[in-house]
Amino acid sequence: MTTTLCTPRLTLRRWREDDLDAMAAINADPEVMRWIGDGSVQDREQTAARIAVWERTWEERGVGLFAVECRDSGQLAGFAGLSVPLFLPEVLPAFEIGWRLGRPFWGHGLATEAARTALDFALRERGLARIVSISAAGNTASQRVMRKLGMRPERDTVHPEFGTPLRVHVLETRP
Repeated sequence: MTTTLCTPRLTLRRWREDDLDAMAAINADPEVMRWIGDGSVQDREQTAARIAVWERTWEERGVGLFAVECRDSGQLAGFAGLSVPLFLPEVLPAFEIGWRLGRPFWGHGLATEAARTALDFALRERGLARIVSISAAGNTASQRVMRKLGMRPERDTVHPEFGTPLRVHVLETRP
């Protein structure tokens, strides 16, 4: 399945082999990764494994994490899209909207633009009724994007593996 979405500034598309080095560089930045899991960076091999999982999710579920590319430069900015938050069973069944951009792309509204486009796709094209977004409790930048997407805080919890505080936001389209 090939799915490509465009905004005025971004192309959201499936992953290509030539995306690996750019995404690995994003995942190797400690500032980017500080709110993810236990805050550890990921190397090229770990990034390749993650991209394979993201692509498998597309094949199995018809949704997934898009590679986010800047239309003006063709540069990979990161990802945005949907995954299943298996690490946090208490929120299931649900899909999670998420994003990760490299630092040069922060502060320009690109995370909101990409996430809104992926969310609209999930709601309109896939008919999903419940979408969550999960962030580290202190990640106010991501929580601001969640609010811009129309999500509301649902609960505070703890990461079952790392013990870090998490905040779950939700968007429900049907009761």
